[in-house]
Amino acid sequence: MQKITNIAEFEELVESNEPFFLLKHSTTCPVSAAAYSQYQSFVEDPSFDKKGVYLAVQESRELSNHIAQITNIRHESPQVIYFTDGKAQWNESHWKITKDQLISVQ
Repeated sequence: MQKITNIAEFEELVESNEPFFLLKHSTTCPVSAAAYSQYQSFVEDPSFDKKGVYLAVQESRELSNHIAQITNIRHESPQVIYFTDGKAQWNESHWKITKDQLISVQ
């Protein structure tokens, strides 16, 4: 699982046109900690064949705001966004972020 911290890293992912999941994670929120655990389990599963990245909103607020602006998806934390062909295709937040839910998206 790769941590991204700036807009250039995010833009590189988008421009690759490869599918990827992005988790916006709050390092101080217990709900986000639970979502992070579910996301990590999903990404580390041997059947996972896409890229999984995350950002810590406290450390990368500019990046988080940029993603919200270009996707027109209101920022929430925790939040997972699935990108294919350089575009946001699906998103979910809070307690709805579960390994089973993420598996159903891919």
